[in-house]
Amino acid sequence: MDISLSELYEQMGYGETVPDEATVRETETILTQVKAFLKPRFCFFVQRELPNFSIGKIIERQLKGAEAYALFICTAGIEYEEYQKRLKEEGDMVRVFIADALGSVIAEKTADCMEKTLQESIDKLGWHHTNRFSPGYCGWHVSQQQLLFPLFKGETCGVCLTESSLMLPIKSVSGIIGLGKNVKHLDYTCGLCDFEQCYKRKQRLRKSAQ
Repeated sequence: MDISLSELYEQMGYGETVPDEATVRETETILTQVKAFLKPRFCFFVQRELPNFSIGKIIERQLKGAEAYALFICTAGIEYEEYQKRLKEEGDMVRVFIADALGSVIAEKTADCMEKTLQESIDKLGWHHTNRFSPGYCGWHVSQQQLLFPLFKGETCGVCLTESSLMLPIKSVSGIIGLGKNVKHLDYTCGLCDFEQCYKRKQRLRKSAQ
C-alpha cells in the first residue's frame, strides 16, 4: 500500500518531525506485525442516477456535471480491528495510539487504491472522477449511511453499520464519487468544508504555520 513512515508520523500528530527513538521502534514493530495479516478490502458500483441523499450544497457543487456516480466502501478489515482489540486488552497505550493512527492511514490508502481501480474502469469512456465524499463531511450528515449501505445489497466487503451509523470495522471509509467527461478531481480545499476535525485540514494548518 506504499505507506511511508512520514505519513504515519503525520497522522500521529508529529507533523514533519520524527518521534523519539522508543516510539520509532514501536512503530516499526507494529508495521512488521501488521504486514503478516493485513487484508484491506474495497468495493464499489456505478449507477447513472444520483441516489436520494441529502448531501448538502458543498458536495452538490462538486458533483455537478457528473454523468454517473460510484458508491464505495473501503476498510482496513476485520483482521485489523481484531488486532487493535488485542492491543487494548494488553493495555499498551503507546501501541494502541500508533495502531489507531495506522488504521486511519490504511483506510485512506485503501480508498486511494479504490479510486485508481475506478479510474481504470472508466478510462475507456474518456471519463474522469471527482474527489470522494463521505457521510459526516462537508455537510453530509453521517446518518445518511443508513441510506447508502442498503444500496450495496449486502455486498459491503464485511463492513456493517450500527444503529448510530458507525461503521464496523471502525477503520472504514464509504461515500460517493462523481463520474463523467466534465468533472474534475481537485486538490482538497479546506475552504469548502466546515469540519474542524478533518485530518487534511489539520495537515494544512500545520504546514501553513511552519
